Amino acid sequence: MRNPVAKLLLFGATGDLAQRMLLPSLYGLHADGLLPEALSITGSARSEHDDKSYRTFAAKALEEFLPEDRKDKAAIKSFLERLSYQALDASKIDGFGALAEKIGDVSGGLAIFLSTAPFLFEPTIKGLESVGLAGPTVRIGLEKPLGYDLATSREINDAVAFAFPEERTFRIDHYLGKETVQNILALRFGNSFFEPVWNARGIDNVQITIAETVGLEDRAGYYENAGALRDMVQNHMLQLLALIAMEPPARFDGTAIRDEKAKVFRSLRQMAPADVPHLTVTGQYGAGAVNGEIVKSYADELGKPSNTETFVAIKAHVDNWRWQGVPFYLRTGKRMAARRSEIAIQFKAVPHSMFGDRGGLLQPNMLIIRLQPEEYVRLLVMAKEPGLDRDGIRLREVPLDLSLDSAFAGTRRRIAYERLLLDLIEGDPTLFVRRDEVEAQWQWIDAIRAGWEANGVKPKSYASGGWGPSAAIALTERDGVTWQDD
Repeated sequence: MRNPVAKLLLFGATGDLAQRMLLPSLYGLHADGLLPEALSITGSARSEHDDKSYRTFAAKALEEFLPEDRKDKAAIKSFLERLSYQALDASKIDGFGALAEKIGDVSGGLAIFLSTAPFLFEPTIKGLESVGLAGPTVRIGLEKPLGYDLATSREINDAVAFAFPEERTFRIDHYLGKETVQNILALRFGNSFFEPVWNARGIDNVQITIAETVGLEDRAGYYENAGALRDMVQNHMLQLLALIAMEPPARFDGTAIRDEKAKVFRSLRQMAPADVPHLTVTGQYGAGAVNGEIVKSYADELGKPSNTETFVAIKAHVDNWRWQGVPFYLRTGKRMAARRSEIAIQFKAVPHSMFGDRGGLLQPNMLIIRLQPEEYVRLLVMAKEPGLDRDGIRLREVPLDLSLDSAFAGTRRRIAYERLLLDLIEGDPTLFVRRDEVEAQWQWIDAIRAGWEANGVKPKSYASGGWGPSAAIALTERDGVTWQDD
């Protein structure tokens, strides 16, 4: 049930995320008439602005990051009129009184989007609670990172729970706002022909890849303390794994879907320290070439030696009835050969070929769900080559493609944050992450990190512009599996 608020408060309102994603997303919702008509938006950060100068700041962000076909002068003008600003040092409680005065009455509902460094979560929550901005009409959205391990995650969750009960807490994983990610649910549970083979009897393995061509960019401070395992696997990749592996929910709502995802996380096979070196591969990019451009190594970009991993590959298992024995291969890295986020589901081979040697090697069917940069669903099937077949039928693998860009060409593709911000404003928790999910994810990740530490595992160097260390290839080839790199 929708329960829209009357006011939105953005912490970190002058940061990179706000400029690139939040302000353009809110403008997009405004321009399409999807925001509550009277919704006011208050930005807050340490930067000194008044309402007028913040509107100028926001206008520059929209000019830089909005697509040209979305720039409408009248819509931008009316959107900027929704904005106000209050400077605040969230580490000091005495500034929250002025913030509360700026926001005013919250009886009509207030949604807070908190995008700050983790060490500011607790003082921010206490500051909000001290001035009456954490009452029953207020809900809060939390942007990652939500800790660096299970212990710090629990500290943050405890601090949030001090003022905001679980039903008013919305933990954000922006991957869940992507159309193609939501299409996993439609593909699985809106079509009858997948379910009979969506299990260990029909599926040989699952591969999840999130590859980036970029390096550190401006995230050196955060990334050096996080690494690929915390930055990508703990949240995005495990959420994708859960959507693939979950049991059918009874309903499309926040409770049913998150219940089933939580069961998957609790079923992830915990890795013993002795097993971690055999089930994981870590790497760090060296110098090389990406898209024809010579790039530096991670250490050179950082300016010092480092043992932080920029690549990780993992062989995981979900120990339940549906998935027993099916490996889930996870792979993510920076400075890779191509930017790509996809899920490849390889089905088991046919038990017998009736076509003989001349028919060619029968390839197992594969379902590829590409999340970015393109958005499509592709099923690889065997088909007969054209001809009179005088020497016997020959088969060849061909794709059956559903391009979401083409199939829904008349529908504008939205930024993931548009959906998540609107759901936060309206109070729909379905695409947000529950506390028990987060903590089960961290428990699994912490066991891997403990195994690395116990065995002295250091990241292996790999050339920028490739697909990671050669050990990642061996991780799958030991099982007779090849990474889907086409």
